[in-house]
Parts: sequence; C-alpha cells; structure tokens
Amino acid sequence: MSEIVVAEPIYDDRAEEKRPITRYLTMGSGSDHNHPPEPFESERLPATLASKIRSFLRVANLIESEEPRIAYLCRFHAFEIAHNMDRRSNGRGVRQFKTTLLQRLEQDEETTIRKRKEKSDLRELRRVYHSYKEYIIKHEGAFSIENREKLINARIIGSVLFEVLKTVSNTAGPQALANRGGIQTKPYDIYNILPLDQGGIQQPIMQLPEIKAAVAAIRYIRGIPSNEDLQKHGTFIDLFDFLQYCFGFQEGNVANQREHLLLLLANIHKRKTHKQTSVSKLGDAAVDELMRRIFKNYTNWCKFLGRKSNIRLPYVKQEAQQYKLLFLGLYLLIWGEAANLRFMPECLCYIFHHMAYELHGMLTGAVSLTTWEKVMPAYGGQSESFLNNVVAPIYGVIREEAEKSKCGTADHSTWRNYDDLNEYFWSSDCFEIGWPMRLDHDFFFTDSPTKSNAKNASASTAPVEERRKEDEEEDEVGVSKEEVREPKWLGKTNFVEVRSFWQIFRSFDRMWSFFIVSLQALIIMACHELESPLQLFDKVIFEDIMSIFITSAFLKFIQAILDIAFTWKVRQTLDFSAKVKHVMKLGVAMIWTIVLPVYYANSRRKYTCYPTTYGSWVQEWCFSSFMVAVAIYLMTNAVEMVLFLVPSIRKYIEVSNYQICTILSWWTQPRLYVARGLQESQLSVLKYTLFWVLVLLSKFSFSYFFEIKPLIEPTKQIMKIGVPMYDWHELFPKVKSNAGAIAAIWAPIIVVYFMDTQIWYSVFCTIFGGVYGILHHLGEIRTLGMLRSRFHSLPSAFNISLIPPSLRNDQKRRKGFFYNKFRKVSKSEKNGLAKFVLVWNQIINSFRLEDLINNRELDLMTMPMSSELFSGIVRWPVFLLANKFSTALSIAKDFVGRDESLVRRLKKDEYMYCAVKECYESLKYILEILIIGDLEKRIVSAILTEIEESITRSSLLQDFRMIKVPDLLAKCIELIELLVEGNEDHRGKVVKVLQDIFELVINDMMTTGFRILELLDSSQQTETDAAYFSGSIESPLFGSAGGKNSIHFPLPDSAALNEQIKRFLLLLTVQDTAMDIPTNLEARRRISFFATSLFMNMPHAPTVSNMVPFSVMTPHYLEDINFSMEELHSSQQEVSIIFYMQKIFPDEWKNFLERMGYENLDGLEKDKKEELRNWASFRGQTLSRTVRGMMYYREALKLQAFLDMAEDEDILEGYDAVESRNHALSAQLDALADMKFTYVVTCQLFGSQKAAGDPHAQDLIDLMKRYPTLRVAYVEEKEEIVENKPCKVYSSVLVKAIPKYGDQEIYRIKLPGAPTIGEGKPENQNHGIIFTRGEALQTIDMNQDSYLEEAFKMRNLLQEFLQNRGRRPPILLGLREHIFTGSVSSLAWFMSYQETSFVTIGQRLLANPLRVRFHYGHPDVFDRLFHITRGGLSKASKTINLSEDVFAGYNSTLRRGWITYHEYMQVGKGRDVGLNQISKFEAKVANGNSEQTLSRDIYRLGRQFDFFRMLSCYFTTIGFYFSSLISVIGIYVFLYGQLYLVLSGLEKALIIEARLQNIQSLETALASQSFIQLGLLTGMPMVMEIGLEKGFLNALKDFVLMQLQLASVFFTFSFGTKIHYYGRTILHGGAKYRPTGRKVVVFHTSFTENYRLYSRSHFVKGFELLLLLIVYNLFRRSYESDMAYVLVTYSIWFMSITWLFAPFLFNPSGFSWDKIVDDWKDWNKWIRQQGGIGVHQDKSWQSWWIDEQDHLRHSGMSSRLFEILLSVRFFLYQYGLVYHLDISQNSRNFLVYLLSWIVILVVFLLVKAVNLGRQKFSARYHLVFRLFKATLFLGVLSIIITLSHVCHLSWMDLVVCCLAFLPTGWGLILFAQAVRPLIENTGLWEFTRVLAKTYDYGMGVVLFTPIAVLAWLPIISAFQTRFLFNEAFNRHLQIQPILQGKKKNR
Repeated sequence: MSEIVVAEPIYDDRAEEKRPITRYLTMGSGSDHNHPPEPFESERLPATLASKIRSFLRVANLIESEEPRIAYLCRFHAFEIAHNMDRRSNGRGVRQFKTTLLQRLEQDEETTIRKRKEKSDLRELRRVYHSYKEYIIKHEGAFSIENREKLINARIIGSVLFEVLKTVSNTAGPQALANRGGIQTKPYDIYNILPLDQGGIQQPIMQLPEIKAAVAAIRYIRGIPSNEDLQKHGTFIDLFDFLQYCFGFQEGNVANQREHLLLLLANIHKRKTHKQTSVSKLGDAAVDELMRRIFKNYTNWCKFLGRKSNIRLPYVKQEAQQYKLLFLGLYLLIWGEAANLRFMPECLCYIFHHMAYELHGMLTGAVSLTTWEKVMPAYGGQSESFLNNVVAPIYGVIREEAEKSKCGTADHSTWRNYDDLNEYFWSSDCFEIGWPMRLDHDFFFTDSPTKSNAKNASASTAPVEERRKEDEEEDEVGVSKEEVREPKWLGKTNFVEVRSFWQIFRSFDRMWSFFIVSLQALIIMACHELESPLQLFDKVIFEDIMSIFITSAFLKFIQAILDIAFTWKVRQTLDFSAKVKHVMKLGVAMIWTIVLPVYYANSRRKYTCYPTTYGSWVQEWCFSSFMVAVAIYLMTNAVEMVLFLVPSIRKYIEVSNYQICTILSWWTQPRLYVARGLQESQLSVLKYTLFWVLVLLSKFSFSYFFEIKPLIEPTKQIMKIGVPMYDWHELFPKVKSNAGAIAAIWAPIIVVYFMDTQIWYSVFCTIFGGVYGILHHLGEIRTLGMLRSRFHSLPSAFNISLIPPSLRNDQKRRKGFFYNKFRKVSKSEKNGLAKFVLVWNQIINSFRLEDLINNRELDLMTMPMSSELFSGIVRWPVFLLANKFSTALSIAKDFVGRDESLVRRLKKDEYMYCAVKECYESLKYILEILIIGDLEKRIVSAILTEIEESITRSSLLQDFRMIKVPDLLAKCIELIELLVEGNEDHRGKVVKVLQDIFELVINDMMTTGFRILELLDSSQQTETDAAYFSGSIESPLFGSAGGKNSIHFPLPDSAALNEQIKRFLLLLTVQDTAMDIPTNLEARRRISFFATSLFMNMPHAPTVSNMVPFSVMTPHYLEDINFSMEELHSSQQEVSIIFYMQKIFPDEWKNFLERMGYENLDGLEKDKKEELRNWASFRGQTLSRTVRGMMYYREALKLQAFLDMAEDEDILEGYDAVESRNHALSAQLDALADMKFTYVVTCQLFGSQKAAGDPHAQDLIDLMKRYPTLRVAYVEEKEEIVENKPCKVYSSVLVKAIPKYGDQEIYRIKLPGAPTIGEGKPENQNHGIIFTRGEALQTIDMNQDSYLEEAFKMRNLLQEFLQNRGRRPPILLGLREHIFTGSVSSLAWFMSYQETSFVTIGQRLLANPLRVRFHYGHPDVFDRLFHITRGGLSKASKTINLSEDVFAGYNSTLRRGWITYHEYMQVGKGRDVGLNQISKFEAKVANGNSEQTLSRDIYRLGRQFDFFRMLSCYFTTIGFYFSSLISVIGIYVFLYGQLYLVLSGLEKALIIEARLQNIQSLETALASQSFIQLGLLTGMPMVMEIGLEKGFLNALKDFVLMQLQLASVFFTFSFGTKIHYYGRTILHGGAKYRPTGRKVVVFHTSFTENYRLYSRSHFVKGFELLLLLIVYNLFRRSYESDMAYVLVTYSIWFMSITWLFAPFLFNPSGFSWDKIVDDWKDWNKWIRQQGGIGVHQDKSWQSWWIDEQDHLRHSGMSSRLFEILLSVRFFLYQYGLVYHLDISQNSRNFLVYLLSWIVILVVFLLVKAVNLGRQKFSARYHLVFRLFKATLFLGVLSIIITLSHVCHLSWMDLVVCCLAFLPTGWGLILFAQAVRPLIENTGLWEFTRVLAKTYDYGMGVVLFTPIAVLAWLPIISAFQTRFLFNEAFNRHLQIQPILQGKKKNR
C-alpha cells in the first residue's frame, strides 16, 4: 500500500466540465447500479485510525441514499486521513482497510458524479451543508422527542460536513476560499450536557438563569493578559481557553472540566440564591462555597508544611471572582488530566501549588526573583505539555514501582505503592523536587542507577534554556558535575507492610496490653479467692494486682522493638525527630522494664501505712516504693485519660500547626498529615464508652466466674502431685510443677479468653441494634394487613416526607409516629393528596412494567385521579375496598334499628363507608350519561331525589325494603358488564336490565313507589307518554320511540369514563381474594418498605431545582450486559436460562406474557425478541438490570420537577399526558434532570470489544439508545505510528449514543500510559470519575438494582450532606440493601439473611453509637467534592488494597470525615447462590481482610482512635476474622493438649493423684468456641433484624427452619473458609481477586472441582481433627462415660464432619447415582492426567498441586520457618503412639522412636521398589513384575507374622501404626513444600510429589465412599433436594425439572 499516492479531487468552480482528477486515483469501470449501495463498514476499523475516521464513514452511511456524492466525499476524506496517518500501512489491519475503502471509492466514483445535483463537488458540499445548517437554526428550540433526535443527527452531520467542506475549500484554490462564506468556525460541537456552542443557545438547559449566570462568569475575560501579550492568534473565548493556552492542557480535558465547573457553579448558585432576581448573576456565595470545599485539603496541606498558600486574591470584587474561577478551573484541569496521580491528592496539591504561583504571577505581571523575568508557566505553550512534562514522569515512577511488585507477589518492602509515593509529599522534602521538576531527584529513581539515568534522559523534556539556567545556579552554589551524587531509591514512606501476625499486636497494642494485664489481674484475684470488690484494697492483694504494670512495661518494650523493626525499611524517608522518638521510646520502655521489677522485688511486702479516720471503709492506707514507682509510671496515662474525657482539647492539640501544640503531641502523635484530630463529640464518646463498658464488664465477669476461677484449684492440685513414670520417653523429666499439664489445661482457656469479646460484642450489638431499630420505626408496616390498616395515613406521611415545605406551606416538622397516624388532612395538604395519587400510580405502573403485577392487579391498586382530591375526598384503591360494598349491603339487608346506628356502623370501617359512597356516586354518574330520554331522566331523578331525602330524614330503612338489595346488586353488575362490553347488538339487553331495575326499585323496594307514578301522571305528558303509566309498567320504557333513543348506548368513548366504569364494576364484584393483592412477594416487600420509610425521620425534601446534584457510577468489566437469544437457550447441564427463569419466576412470566399479548414462548421468540431478552436480563445479575434501576432516578426527578411546577389542572391531566402534549414543559423537565443527575458506566473494555465486533459492545450501544442520558466511559488502547513504528496510546473516552447513528465520542483525554497499574476496579473507577458531575456520587456495583419508589427519596437523602449535625456534615452516606437472590435455594437464603443482618443492624450500630462505619462496597453516596480532592473513591495499590472499597472509608475517616447510615432508603443487591460461589466470595473477603491487617490505614486507626473507638474498629473489621482464627486455634490447642496428656501418661496421674475428672472451665471454653463456629455471631443479629422487620414470631420460625435446613452446617463450613484464607494470606500473601460468576442456573458441581476448591482449606483440617478425636478416644481415661466425652467434644465432631462433607450436602444432585458414577470417572481421570506447562488445574492433579503451592513460592524466610514449625505437630502422633504399641513392651527408651523411623523408611523403600519395578518390568516382563510384587507382599506378611509371635505384635498395633505414620507422612510433605527451593532439583521433590498424590487419592476415596453408599438410597437424594430447595418448594416452584436437567418445554 506504500505505493499509493493520493491525488486530490479538483474543486475549482471553473472546472465544472472537466472530469475530476480523482478519476486517476480510482480507475474503475464505474458501472452504474440501480440498486442502493451497501453501507460501508464503519464500526470495525483499525485501532490506529478508528477515532479519527469513524464519524466520516458513519455520516456517509447515513446520507448515502439521499446524497450519494456527499457520502463519496466523506469516505474520500476518511481515506485521506487514514493515508496521512499511516502512509506505509504499518498498523494492524490498516492495509486491508485502505484497500477495501479504495475499492469502494472506485466503485462509487462515476455513479455518484452522475447523481450530483450541482456542477462541482464544492458547490454540492456547500448546498448540503447549508441545508443542514438552516434546518438546525429553524428547529433549534424544538421540544418534541422526535424533533430533538432529528436535530441531534443534523448537528452531527453538519459538524462532519463542516470538516469535509473546510478541507475541500482549502484545496480548491483562491476563488473557493473567497466564496467560503461563514464556515470559519465550527458551529456544532458534540456536547455532553451543556451545548456551549453557538447553535446550542436555544436549548432549554441553556435558558436556565443559573446556567446563564455561570456561563457569563466563565466568559468574562476582561482583566486577564491579552492574546497579544501571550503572542496568541485569536482572542480567548473564556477563562478555560486562557488556562489551556498558558499551561498546555488537552482540548478534551478543557471541554470536560469547563462543563463540570459550570454545572457545579450553577447548582450551588441556585441553592444559595433565595431571590429569583439575583439568579441571573453569579453570586460570590456560590464561588466561595466551591472554593472552600475544593481547596480545603490544599490549604490544610500548606499549613501542615508551613507554606503560604498560592491562592492569592485581589481586593477588587469583580477581579476576585475571576481569580477564584481561574484557580478553580486550574485545579479541576490538573485533576482531570492527572490520570493515576488522582490517587495521590497531596501530589496534586504540590503541582497545583506551583502552577497557582505561576498563574498568579501571570495575572499580576509579577517578576521572578531568580530569573528577573516575568513569571511564565514552566511547562506551558505546547499542546499536551502538561501531560508530557508533569503527569508522565510521575506516572512513570508509579508504573515502574508497580512492575517491581510482580503483580503483587513481591514483598511490600521492595516497592513503593500509591500511598508511599503520595506520602512523600507530606514532608517539606518534596519541595526539593523543584519546579520545573528535577527528574534526577531521588523521587524519580526506581531501580539501578544505570536504568534510572537512561529513563531520566528520555523522560526529561524540559526546555534547554531552563536546564542551562539550572546548571548556572548549580555552579553558583559550588556544585561541580563530578560531585553530583549517585541517585538512590528512597524506599517506603512512613510505613512498611510486613507480613506478620505481630502487625495485629502493633496496630492494636493498647487493646492487647489491656487484655493481657486484665487476664493477669483476674488470675491474681482468683488466686486470692476474692469474694468482694473491697478486698481489692487489701495491701497484699493490691500490691500483687499492681504487678500487672510490670507486664504492661514489658509489653511497651515489645511494642517499641516492633516499631523499630517494622519501620527499619523506611529509615531513608523518616525525619530525624521520628528516629529520635523511636530510640527514646525504646530507652524509656527498657528503663521501666528494669525499674519496676527491681522495685517490686525489693519492696515486696514492705509497706508504709497510715491509719484512716473512724468509719472509713478502708482501715489504713499503705504504700510501698513499688507503688510510688507505678504512680509515676502511670502519670502519662493520667494525662491521656483527661484528654480522653475532653476530646475537643486533644483534637485542637493534634490538628493545630502551632509549634507549642506540635511539641505537646510529639511523643504520642506521629507527625503525619492524616490521622490527626479523629476525636468525636463529647456525647458520641459517652455513648460508645457506655457500650464498651457494658461489653467488657460482661466479658470479664464471665471469664472470671466461669473460666478462670474454677481452674485455680485444679491447677494447685496439679502443681502438687508428682509423676513417677511417664508413658513415653519424657524429653524434659525435670520440669517442676507439671508445667506441661498446666499449659495443656490453661492454653485453651487463654485462647478463648482473647476470643470471646467478639461474642459479647455480638450480643450487645443485637440488643442495641434492636432497640435503635424500634426507636426509628423500623418494621412499622410489615404485612399487607398493616399496610391496609395504615394506608389512609400514607398521603399525610408522603406530604411531610417527600413534598418540599415551600410547596405545601407547612414548615412544621413531623412529630413522630402519633403525629402522622392521627393527624387529619389539613387544607394546605389537599394539593398533596393529588400529588400522592399521581406518584402512587406511577409506582404501581412501574410494578406492571416490571411484571410484578398483572393487569387486574394494576386496576385494583391504581387510585383514580379526580378534581375531588383537591376537596380532600380520596378514592382509595380497590384492593383496600375489596368486598367492602357487598359486606355493607349484607349489613344493611339484615339491619334492625335506626338509620343513625347503621351509618355509625358503616363509618367504623372508613374503607367500607368510602366504598358505599363511591358506588352510589358512580351509579348516579353513569345513569346520568346513559339515560338521555326526557321521561326516563325524570323517573331516575325522582327516584334519586327520594333516596337522598330519605337519607337526609334518616328514614332510609323505613322508606326502602333493604331485603331486596342483593337482587338490585345482581342487576347492577349485569348492567355494568354490558356497558363494559359496549356491544351495539346488546342494546335490547341493556334496556331489559334497566326495566328490571326500575321495577325492582319501584315495586319491591320503595314503600312509596306509587308517589313516583302519581308524580309522573300529574305532570304534563303527551298522550303517548300517559299510555306508559296506565296501570302497570308494560310499555317499552328506556326503549326507542319515534326514532329517538332513550339511552346512549354504547357509551361515549372516553378513557376517563371507561376507567370509572371498570372501577365501579370492580368495586361491585371483587371478593376476598383482592385482600391478598399484590400476590407477588417482591411487590409486597417493596410497597411495605416504601410505606414504612415514609414514617422514618428524613430531611425535608427540597425542590428539584434546589437539590444537591449527583452522579451514579458503575464499573463494568466482562459481566453480562443483556442475555443474548443464544445465551437464553444455551444449556448448562441441559437447563437453559429462559427455562430456569420461567420456573423460578412463574408469576412474573405469566404477567409478561399478558403484557405482551402472547400465550407462550414461541410467539415471543418470533416477534418480541428484544422484550424477551430484557425480561430475562432484568432477572439476572446483568448490567441492563442495574442501568434500568439507576435510571429510575432520572424518571423520579422529572416527575418531582413536574410536581414542583405543575398547576392543579396539570396534575389532574396526569404526568404522562402533559409530558407528551406539552413539549416545552417536557424539555424543561429534561433540562432540570440533566442538571441534577448523571449516570456513567465505566466499561473498561468497550473500545476493544467494539473493535473486535463483540456483541457486548452492541448491547451497550443499545442500552445507551434506550436511555439517551446514559454515558459510557472506556479506555481506548490504540496504536499510533511514530517514526514508522507502532506504539500504544491510551485515552479515556466518554461516549453517548445517538439514534440511527450509534455511539458518539464526546470527550477524549489522552493518558500517560496504561491506566490499570493497581487493582482493576478502583483504576476503572478512577479513569471514569472525571466524567461524573455534581456534588454527590453514588457508587453502584454491577450486581445492584434500584426501584422507582426508592428513587423518590433520593433528594431527601442528599440533603443529609447539608445537615450540620454535631461538628461537621457527613461526607459518606450509607444505605441499606435488599438481597434479591435469597429466594432460590437454602444457601442463597442463608447468605441473604447473613448479608441483610450486616447491612442493617450491623451498620446501624457501626454508624451510631460506635462511629466506626466505613465503606463496604455498598451503594453508599459520597460527598464527591470531598473525595476527588482526597484521593478518590477507593485505593488501588496492588494486593494491599484488594478490598479497595473499605479503604475509601478508612481514608475518609483518617482525613476527619464523618460517615453516617440511613435506613429510609434501600437498593437491591444480588449475591452468589451456590456454595462454590459463596466460598470464593468469602475467600476474597478474607484475603482482603488479611491485607487490611498489614495496611497503614488500620495501623493508624488503631493507634489514633481513643481506646473504646479503637475496640470498635478492631472488632468490626479484622478482629472478626482474627477472633474466628483463634477460636479454631483454641480447638487445636485443646485437642493437642489433651493428646499430650493422654499419650504422656499425665492424664492418668491427674485422675489418680488429683482426682480430676471433668474440668468445667474446659467445657465452658469449648462451648464459647462453638458459639462462634456455628454461626451464632451472625445468627443473633439476624434473628433480631428479622424480628424487627417481619415480627418476632416469624423470626423464630425462620431461625428454626434455617437450622432444619442445616444452616449451622453452612455457617461452620463458611467459618473454615474465612480462617484458612485469612491466616494463610497474612503469613504468605497470595491474595487475589476471585471472580465468583453471577450466572443464574443452579447446577451440580463435580467431585473433582469440590476437592480442588476445599482440599487444603477444609478437608485436610477436617481429617486432622477427626484423627485427633479418634486417637484421643482410643487412649482417653478422663471421662467415666462416653456421654460426657461426647457432650464436651460434640462441636469438634460437628466441625470436622461438616468440613469434610458439607460441599457434597449442598451440591445439587449430590446423591444422584448417575452423577456419582460420572464424578468417579472424572476423579480418576484427573488424578492420572499428567500436568505441566499449559495444562489447567481442572484437567490434572499435578497442575493443581503446583498451583496450590503458589503462596509459598513468594513467601519469606520467617513464614517458611513458621510453616515448618506448624508441620512439626504431625510428628507428635508418631512419638506418642509408638510407646503405646504392644510390641514396644512398655519400653520408654528413645530407641523405640528411632526404630519407628526405620519402619517408615522401609515402607518408603518398598513403595520406591514397586515404582522401579513398574518402570523396568511392567511393559515387557509383565509376569516378572507380578512375581516381584508377590514376593514383596509375602515378605512383608511373613515379617508381620514373625513379629506377632516373637515380639507380641497385635492387630491393634497395626491400626495404631496407621494412626501414627499417616500424620508423619503428611508432615513430611508439608516440610518438603516449605523447603522446596532447596530440594526442587533433587529426587526428593519427585518423591514428595508421588507421596502427596497418594495422600490426595486416599483422602478422595475416603470422602467418596460414604457419598456413594448414601447415593444408593433414593430417600437421601429426595431429602437433600427438599432441604436445599425448601424455599422453592414453599413457593410452589417447579424445581425438579431444573435439577433433573430436562430440556426446556414451552
């Protein structure tokens, strides 16, 4: 393609008759084609060209049918661009593309010329361009949706034609240039929200006065340096144009941030301005507010570093505002282009600091003190200079440091993460980097000096002149080139993440010290047998208790050592004062560690005493020198106590930058920018202190009376007895006081002592959370019955909660529950009634569109809109009035008494009275319309008058025979049914029914019916009329006479009338079944919660124009967007998704078919594919479901804006009708919604998917078309040809969709490199956050959903940011979640309840009173301005920030933010529903928590919180996982302790000598452990929350049902997952993101997969516990009965069996024989398959085994040693058991143990011999191999027989040998894995692999056998299905077809 030379077409007007030279380029046949040409591919383009040429190709396709020549010119222009960009076609796919396009141009050349309407291409272009321009000008103010879409397309086409016309004009010669006329500036820009070009001024959003004011302020450029001063061509358009020119920002960034700042200013200005007249000019209040919020962090940073802020303002008010806007614009432009630097907020402060200085210097014309020239930007003037010179070098450091992390596997100390790099700017040393930045500074050095020099040479792009000046400055200070030092790596900053459990002690040292010294105090008290607290003041006891301070001093000494050890690797960046402090702390701790024990030893029992006054409760005061020393030691603690009690003083000292405060806080407070002033208000401190005092009192009381005190006496007895003979060879026979036995008994107690605080926290969390929930009206409306009974109060509650006070003229706040319940509707609220009805109907309509209800339920639940509402008369929905009318008639029929009594009885039930009244009025209204004959009208009028007079006289029961009322009802129903049908042929039937009704009323019911006849006879009637009443009524009354109709039938076709008739029919006919409306459980839950929330306390709703604007952002990677038709019918285990959906949501499927008007799936698949796809997708965990839910916000805002501005007539007409009719109002509502709400989906891979033609890309475009305001941000990776070499360029791109056009790029911001350096999700959020808008930002994950009724409360929620409760407004608002995946299986149900309890009662307590709620990846709403200036929404460093969301909460708290939680609003969330998915999720969370344990954030929170808040932080974050871990350690300690006692013979001695049987404390300890193991920690809060929301009886039922469905098994198994991954990750690392998958189909998991997932985390531990219990049971003598043994160890048996068999219990079809057979074949194949490179772990055991050891590959030496130490426990079995063999003949010689190793060696040699024999003989000498094996077998058998006769070897010995040697083999495997680097290249490693394979196969067979046996019993499979899918059975779902894997049936 390099030989192609592009020849330009001739566009000269004079060359009309000549054929253009393009003919020479496109030498084609030019044959004319009659059929329309095919569109040219405009989507799948080469990555290097796509962004530049796609728009031209798309427009060519759009206009080709109408303007073929223009389409040709657009394609030709695209070809020119492509050729100029890559002349040699080096880019991927470029050559093929250019060839294809050239062929198309050849094909179209002649045909398009013939179709040209003008004489030249230039004239043709100009004609078409001007026609589009005129259309745009003419329709600019168009409001209808259709016109708006056409206008958008016209603007795009006009914009593209402008580019083509400009190029053509430039190449067409002077004459053409002269005739260009008005195309100098591009008139139509593609915009996001604000059309700021000339053509967009008529758009409704640009007409808003606040927008006009903001635009005018930005465009006020008087006072800035002129373009002549800056040597710029053309004038500055606005302040952003000025900043771009001066500092070299990108065009896309400038356009993006211009709109960003305009919207911020406009919204704040509108909110701050109360008078309408002052809205037109931007007020200082709005600008100052924005300045304060955006620059708060910068000003704090300047104060911290002792630097003066460079935001300097002039005194002139107008100029000051301009300066402020420039500084705001500058910061936003820096932030918008900073890419990964946005995670480093203080780095941005550093950059802004210098650029603000330059900006101020330019504005004031200041002169630099160094150069004596005018201050100018160091990096200005050139395009992208800011990116290349400022962002790129720092980005390069981040990237290279991240590369050193080796994807997070390298030790944290070897590389700098985001926090390290950012924290360098917390020191004044950062100013050494200089400005322009010195790229040879140590900060930029990442590796070896040679590499660094090369990097610096390439990265340094500063101008030569500046470098020369720097060199001259260096010469002046005497620095020669030879003396320039070698750069060095700075290392970590302030903190090193060290993999060690010591990190937990270091972070929470005060807590551990407190628990340790408290334990010591409790033991001392128990030893002294304290009975009364007063005994504490006994001098002996008091002195002994004070010995705890010796322990405290020692612990502080350990802490000081740890501080030095853990900060050793940050010594390079640690300032001198911090180093001095560490050394001094170590010295002081060492002194106290020596002084206190010395004083204690010397002055023990030596007191100086003083007698007290008579009557005092202490007889004398005594003290010793040790006590005095302790008093001095505690002086610092006394100061801390005082500061704790007065938090405001401590906060001031910590936050203040005054020198005196810095000195005062130097010892206790590290000199860090964050973690200062974390103190809460006095009231908050009091609340959480009370909570923890109660928890700790309960914990210590329990520990003292039930664990420690009962153990003192047995301990004393054990210490006294002697053990004459051990049962084994005792290694330490001279240890006194039986220390081993005491350790074995005390160790589990101590372990449980440190764990059980978590249990007590859970207990009090349940109590406090429950009380708090009750006080806040949670569960106010729990059932449909409660909803019906309270429905009449909903309009009032709605009016108070959701209608702005300014609109309801009611400034009073609700006064709680009773105020809402009993308050009557006031006059000012009658308008609110209509608004409630409108909103209620919209909610019910949304239910119908979501197929939660059917058409009948829609009719029953809708409230009619009528003018009566403004009179305070409400027509309640029919489902409330169900059966009420018929009941009222039944009462009236048999009623005996006075009318007043009947009325009173009817009025008792408000809904009944309303039903009667409405039915009468409806019948009256319908008869008025139906009857048109004069005579008939008079008859009906007379009857109605008689009825009303009777009611007035209270004589209805006397005047009418009520016994006939049921007959009248039947006739009325018949009449209304005929009217509803409206069939002309049934006129006779209508007449007949009316006649029957007339006869029934006159003759049978009215006692005075003759009056009607007399009245009519006496009136002036015609002869004909008189004949009708001559005796009886036989004449054709209501019939046709003389060509005139007496009735108007069919009735007029009026929608309102039809609705009223339909409602009347429902009122007459609905029965009790309507009491259960809606039948759908989800619809019931949503209505109940919405109704409940109206009674909760929430802020006043502002008007939409005054509300806080917000954005929603959803990160997306590879998750499903919409299910395709192929996916719907693709089968996993032969069950398709659509089949699954039909069975799981049967009622919704029926409703969907009804809505679509189809009977079954077949018709839908033909005609309604998109609707079918959407229906299924909205029930999975897909992006389309999330987007639909979030776009309800916009729908709600538009409706609320309509209510804010609508008149009564508009409300009556209805929102939908007004919006479709009044286009101007609709456009205004859209404009308001655009200002207040933005939704951005950050689809990382959208660009690559689009280029590859992935259907996901088209799904996303379709989603944007469905929701036009949805925006998609993606990272584009493309190749650019630089010096004929392709290089990758990354850009952040924002796109929107345009109908008939596709996706349209709005902004493009080039990045310095690949954005995904750290964790994927936070990096994805970070690249997209620049495209969000507003002051708040909600983070929504892919598996979340929202609802229309909840969206109405969003503006109330956002007002929380403006509520200044306490000292500061919140910066993060927590919301509750509803788990919508809980209805499928029991596992999903358990997970749903567990998650619900955490997101409700758990977070309720965390937020208040504990004040430690963080961010948990839930739908929290961020104060956007706070977070974008402080590091973003999450942290992104690889591995350490695996749980990226929670770090946003940590960061916010450390930066003195306040996080709240609000329960009046909820968002839906999907969770994993299969055991394997749940386990992966639990593993991911456990991994994340272990990394948090090592993090600086947890360390700083633990150190800087006050004591009680620190306890809250610990037990609600990593403490839960660590407590779980040590509870399991407690079990191991107990069992190994008992094993030691049993095997050593100590237990026998204890029973005989000390008579110790059942030790109560051990039983208590094990019971405590089982509490946490069985899931009761989460179970108690769960029950409380269910009780609050569903009633406590339901909660009890659910809890019992959960236990019957094996919830305890699930929680115990899940518990094992947590502790395994938490412990392993802290030791060895290996934390990683684990995708769980969100597919909907429940399917069977193979045995092999279960073994791979759970082998090391559960099965091995389960077998170990089982072995311990078996060995202990074989040799125990401690319990007289087996029952006592079982009662003590039941929880351990339960745990071991659960860990072994739970995956198979919870595996669908786990006991199906067919599946079992398949699993066995698969298992054997997996075991035998050879592994290696390229073989995945699910294919081969060998590959899996290697992958399973990945965590050890990067593990440190200390972790490996710890692993070896842990593996030693497996050798204890062998050591203990060989001395209990009969063959050992009671010998205690160490030689017995050595001989056992010889036996093991012989066994190994035999195995090796068999393997060698197989290799040498099995192939060729099969018989020889068999003889060899037989010989070995006989030899071994003969040896066993000989030993049994000679040495008394018994069969029991063989069993014991297996129990002894099996753990030894496993221990050897673990040992070999730990020392793998040493033995990997030897034969030992191969032997280890074979041995491990044997063990795995053996464990698999042991697990498989009982499952296979149970699979023979059909009842087991049925039982499993029932308990696993009990929820489905309860809902009558057809779960069996799914489980059996049947094909879909239609």
